[in-house]
Amino acid sequence: MTVTAGPFSHVGLLYSGDTEYLNGTVPYILEGLKLAEPVAVAVPGRNLTLIEAALGDSAADVELIDMTEAGRNPGRILPGVLLAFADNRPGPVRIVGEPVWAGRSAVEYPACAQHEALINFAFGDRELRMLCPYDRTRLKGDVLADVGRTHPTLSGADGDRPSGEYAPDAVVEKYNLPLPEPKAAEAFRFDIARLSAVRNFARERAEESGLAPDRVEDLVLAVAELSANSVLHGSGHGVVRVWRDEDHVLCEVVDEGTLSDPLAGRRPAPPGQIGGRGLVLVNQVADLVRQYLRPGSTVTRIYFRP
Repeated sequence: MTVTAGPFSHVGLLYSGDTEYLNGTVPYILEGLKLAEPVAVAVPGRNLTLIEAALGDSAADVELIDMTEAGRNPGRILPGVLLAFADNRPGPVRIVGEPVWAGRSAVEYPACAQHEALINFAFGDRELRMLCPYDRTRLKGDVLADVGRTHPTLSGADGDRPSGEYAPDAVVEKYNLPLPEPKAAEAFRFDIARLSAVRNFARERAEESGLAPDRVEDLVLAVAELSANSVLHGSGHGVVRVWRDEDHVLCEVVDEGTLSDPLAGRRPAPPGQIGGRGLVLVNQVADLVRQYLRPGSTVTRIYFRP
């Protein structure tokens, strides 16, 4: 992939404590308002409350978004938060986005890192300024190291500086990892003649796993989209498995096709385009989506909290 040179700005803010957090974010927001730029703040709830209080009356002019809800699945952030805000507003826009916080799990983080890397390709030619705060006192060293790889500019108490480690392509590949095998999960093989049967299989296994009824429907919808993609755009057949671990009900779809677009599922299809919405829908309904791409195979694993 190539990052298009343009007016897009993507800054990683390394902060320590509430004072540095507010010193790094609030002037950035107020500058945008002064320039009449639409501004969104999508950060975890506690930090959202801090910013809202610090902005005072100016908070009414900012779109405030709790990232722990809107960005629970990192694959949902681009289509459901960033593009949803930017695409509806002409001209320059400004966003504070905090997709990584200390409560993120180890299984979620690879999708977060890939999200931050892919932002650079999604917005390379847009008039958009984005500031991404990272808590340097609570996040692990490997997470902080990735900030320099996913953001061309770094900011902190000493000001801004170019990142000498910037390499978003390398981050996308770094977290393209084989997923741990489940201890026990029945495999169901499907093709075009068994698309209805694969949905029934997924429903039965999800119900047996104790997933809430409304979430069962979400899981079945996601399986329907993934299996249809395998048949229509992949190898024409695939394998699905559903199982439960301590924290989630999981479903995995494997086919012999190779997903060539890393942004698939992370940007909405243009109006009037036929198809191209299935993976966006999967990201919308799932709590987490992880993919492992290798030559001749695509593994998509989706997670649902019971």
